[in-house]
Amino acid sequence: MADVIVKCPTCDKAVAWVASSKFRPFCSDRCRLIDLGEWADGKRFIPSDADHDDVTESDVPGYDPT
Repeated sequence: MADVIVKCPTCDKAVAWVASSKFRPFCSDRCRLIDLGEWADGKRFIPSDADHDDVTESDVPGYDPT
Protein backbone atom coordinates (compact mmCIF):
# COMPACT_ATOMS: atom_id res chain seq x y z
CA MET A 1 0.00 0.00 0.00
CA ALA A 2 1.33 3.42 -0.92
CA ASP A 3 1.98 5.94 1.80
CA VAL A 4 -0.71 8.57 2.04
CA ILE A 5 0.35 12.16 2.62
CA VAL A 6 -2.12 14.49 4.35
CA LYS A 7 -1.91 18.12 5.43
CA CYS A 8 -1.70 18.93 9.12
CA PRO A 9 -5.09 20.51 9.96
CA THR A 10 -3.36 23.24 11.97
CA CYS A 11 -0.35 24.33 9.89
CA ASP A 12 -0.80 22.54 6.52
CA LYS A 13 2.59 20.79 6.78
CA ALA A 14 2.73 17.44 4.92
CA VAL A 15 2.29 14.42 7.20
CA ALA A 16 2.72 10.79 6.18
CA TRP A 17 -0.28 8.69 7.25
CA VAL A 18 1.72 5.79 8.67
CA ALA A 19 1.76 4.05 12.06
CA SER A 20 5.06 5.73 12.97
CA SER A 21 3.51 9.21 12.62
CA LYS A 22 2.78 9.58 16.32
CA PHE A 23 0.54 12.66 16.08
CA ARG A 24 -1.27 12.00 12.79
CA PRO A 25 -3.09 13.76 11.27
CA PHE A 26 -1.11 16.48 13.02
CA CYS A 27 2.59 17.08 12.39
CA SER A 28 3.40 17.58 16.07
CA ASP A 29 2.02 17.57 19.58
CA ARG A 30 2.00 21.38 19.45
CA CYS A 31 -0.37 21.41 16.45
CA ARG A 32 -2.55 18.75 18.13
CA LEU A 33 -2.87 20.88 21.26
CA ILE A 34 -3.62 24.04 19.26
CA ASP A 35 -6.47 22.16 17.54
CA LEU A 36 -7.77 20.83 20.86
CA GLY A 37 -7.75 24.35 22.29
CA GLU A 38 -9.75 25.64 19.31
CA TRP A 39 -12.41 22.97 19.91
CA ALA A 40 -12.49 23.83 23.63
CA ASP A 41 -12.86 27.55 22.86
CA GLY A 42 -15.71 26.88 20.42
CA LYS A 43 -13.70 28.07 17.40
CA ARG A 44 -14.15 24.63 15.82
CA PHE A 45 -17.43 22.73 15.93
CA ILE A 46 -19.62 20.33 14.02
CA PRO A 47 -22.57 22.36 12.78
CA SER A 48 -26.04 21.19 13.73
CA ASP A 49 -28.51 20.11 11.10
CA ALA A 50 -32.04 20.95 12.20
CA ASP A 51 -33.52 18.80 9.42
CA HIS A 52 -31.84 15.69 10.78
CA ASP A 53 -31.35 16.29 14.51
CA ASP A 54 -34.27 14.04 15.42
CA VAL A 55 -33.19 11.09 13.23
CA THR A 56 -32.35 7.91 15.15
CA GLU A 57 -30.78 4.61 14.09
CA SER A 58 -34.21 3.03 13.69
CA ASP A 59 -35.07 5.66 11.03
CA VAL A 60 -32.23 4.44 8.81
CA PRO A 61 -33.31 2.01 6.06
CA GLY A 62 -31.92 -1.46 6.69
CA TYR A 63 -31.26 -0.84 10.38
CA ASP A 64 -31.23 -4.11 12.32
CA PRO A 65 -30.50 -3.89 16.04
CA THR A 66 -29.77 -7.62 16.33
